[in-house]
Amino acid sequence: QVQLVESGGGLVQAGGSLRLSCACSGGTFSVYHMGWFRRAPGKERELVAAITWTDGKPYYVDSVKGRFTISRDNDKNTVYLQMNSLKHDDTALYICNGRRAGYSDDYWGQGTQVTVSS
Repeated sequence: QVQLVESGGGLVQAGGSLRLSCACSGGTFSVYHMGWFRRAPGKERELVAAITWTDGKPYYVDSVKGRFTISRDNDKNTVYLQMNSLKHDDTALYICNGRRAGYSDDYWGQGTQVTVSS
């Protein structure tokens, strides 16, 4: 079974930074598309950032462009989300997602909470 475990969340003041990590096991990480979703109370889950197994140009939702950076380290089986200039509206549970290239099954972590004080 593919396992995804997030870490790095916490409480931060507006304007601060956090670096989220997602450690992956149980699969061949290098052939998985990886992404970060977030879910806030009263809001729909949204895809924040994604990076393909080919390490191509990442995707970012418009609201985080220029502030967030997704990256992956295949040697460490880890995907990261560097979050800078955090805003109160970034407050959410951030959830790691993986999908094997050429397949449709999604794998999810439990999430790590990010809370940004205003």
